[in-house]
Amino acid sequence: MLNVAVVAGGYSDEYIVSLKSCELVYDSLNPTKYNRTRVRILREAWYAEIDNEKYPIDKKDFSFEKDGVKHQFDCVVNIIHGTPGEDGYLQAYWELIGMPYTGCNFYQAALTFNKKDCIAVLEKYGIPHAKSCYIHRDIPYDISEIIKTTGLPCFVKPNQSGSSLGISKVKSRDEFEPALAKAFKEDTEVLIESFLDGTEVSVGVIRYKGQTRVVGVTEIVSHNDFFDYEAKYEGASDEITPARLDAATYMKVEEIACKTYDSLQMTGISRSEYIIVDGVPHFLEMNTLPGFSSASIFPQQANHAGLDLKDLFDSEIEIALNRKNLWNE
Repeated sequence: MLNVAVVAGGYSDEYIVSLKSCELVYDSLNPTKYNRTRVRILREAWYAEIDNEKYPIDKKDFSFEKDGVKHQFDCVVNIIHGTPGEDGYLQAYWELIGMPYTGCNFYQAALTFNKKDCIAVLEKYGIPHAKSCYIHRDIPYDISEIIKTTGLPCFVKPNQSGSSLGISKVKSRDEFEPALAKAFKEDTEVLIESFLDGTEVSVGVIRYKGQTRVVGVTEIVSHNDFFDYEAKYEGASDEITPARLDAATYMKVEEIACKTYDSLQMTGISRSEYIIVDGVPHFLEMNTLPGFSSASIFPQQANHAGLDLKDLFDSEIEIALNRKNLWNE
């Protein structure tokens, strides 16, 4: 049996969601194939958690000691939302020590976590997106010029953050400074995007059995002004799977979502957000470690598609163990 670490936590406010995701992922790993261990990576400590006891992780080789016996892992299943598990830091660390891990590699993680850089790369592949401006907290900016580019309303969001933390919909010039202050609490860089008036969808995409595959397309109908934290995690939205789209538009969403995934040479589980305007899906962002709590979209999509999560994580672990050969199939 393989010794598998299910790693959750993180250093951002998303750690609460990560700890919830951990339980579904842990239960989705076949206990007849894997010796499963919960591992917490928190600012205050890294430790394995077994029967409510904590065993410190040795960062030299990501092992731990219990009852005088050293325990090592064969693979890591990463379920940390936000930093340092979704932005490339842990992926780079695991590569340095030779530890196989699920999901994309450190470059794809860093790229997709940085919204402006990800959009800039995808633009080269012809992926439609909103008009945008980028500002840094320490560099002077002109709100009038921003409004001239994006128009009103627009969205002000931290450049590197998840779970819709720090995002505001700005409808007037007077709302800009409070929105920027909110976003700068999450990141020193802020992305301002034009408002797209259309249907929002969330698309789960994976690489499964050597093929890029759309798991599901979910329509998002927020009870709030947009799909914010409350809408995502506290029930203030309707999530309709499959999305209520005509056949041609549905096919276009699947096509764009797969093109986005392959253009970034992604691996692992992903969930991307799009706004469909006049039949054209416009890319918003990609989550390379989407939520796996009971309220999360991707598990709902997998269930609707008849994709057993045990089979999915078997595939993810197999890919992790054979990562070097993945794009040479």
